[in-house]
Amino acid sequence: MSLAEHLAKNIFQNSVASEPIRSGFGRGLLAAGKADERVVALCADLTGSTKMDLFAKEFPERFVQIGVAEQNLVTVASGMAKMGKLPFASSYAAFNPGRNWEQIRTTICLAEQPVNVVGSHAGISVGPDGATHQMLEDIALTRVLPNMVVVCPGDAIEAEKATRALAEDDMHPSYLRLAREATPVFTTDKSPFDLHKAHVLRKGSDITLIGTGTMSYQLLKAAHLLEKDNIDAEVVHVPVVKPLDQATILASARKTGKVVTAEEAQINGGFGSAVCEVLSEHYPVPVKRIGMQDRFGESGEPNELLKHFGLNALSMVDTIKVFLKENS
Repeated sequence: MSLAEHLAKNIFQNSVASEPIRSGFGRGLLAAGKADERVVALCADLTGSTKMDLFAKEFPERFVQIGVAEQNLVTVASGMAKMGKLPFASSYAAFNPGRNWEQIRTTICLAEQPVNVVGSHAGISVGPDGATHQMLEDIALTRVLPNMVVVCPGDAIEAEKATRALAEDDMHPSYLRLAREATPVFTTDKSPFDLHKAHVLRKGSDITLIGTGTMSYQLLKAAHLLEKDNIDAEVVHVPVVKPLDQATILASARKTGKVVTAEEAQINGGFGSAVCEVLSEHYPVPVKRIGMQDRFGESGEPNELLKHFGLNALSMVDTIKVFLKENS
């Protein structure tokens, strides 16, 4: 599905609009609550940080403050789902699914309950909180779970749409990954969103750049910079890591013959691994995975950390050029 005609304006300028992805979730949850009285919200003492406060103020009778008890958070949510509710259970990703993975596995996924697990403050862009709070393993942890839908919105507008779409899907459990810091908004209200579709943000012929979450914008910016060196890069944004839109990924790989993936997470078992699984089985091509290289994060400012770990556009340009030279 092409999204190129629905990109926001001025996305490569310093004036590009930015907003925390978690804010889009807050708006989406409120809208979902207004549309369906079955929607309920549960939080582990981080209501403001995870942007559940909008819902809690509007629907106090449908909001449950669990406290600092993440394992209880998801088991209570599972019980509410069993009784016909559509729960969203939020905390920091380091704790949800980081601390309560077994309860998510057993009481939600194995029990086939449509609980939406919301992990905020994911990735290294959490910043000064450091390695303990920079959840990098959550994509790998959640995509391996049977029945689980895994969603990593690219910006705040898409997070709002994703939240509403998850609320409408009352058949599957899900994991919704949210970033803390304000990031560029590259989609618009008219941009399509589908729980089964990836989006071609930019058409190209020399190489395919595939991103999820915050990294899709960085790849889009990298492609813009590569154009100056006559490198025509196609950019594919994958907001839904599971189920993966294999058709869009394979079509692009067949066109360019080379693939780079990017994620603000561990590359081992994460998004890049998911793409490699598809390509290795259906259309093997050279692949370079950009992400956290089997290490923990560090404390620092978000932009400083992205540069340090090679996850900003300028760093990606250098990595992509080397990869192209090695596979020319």
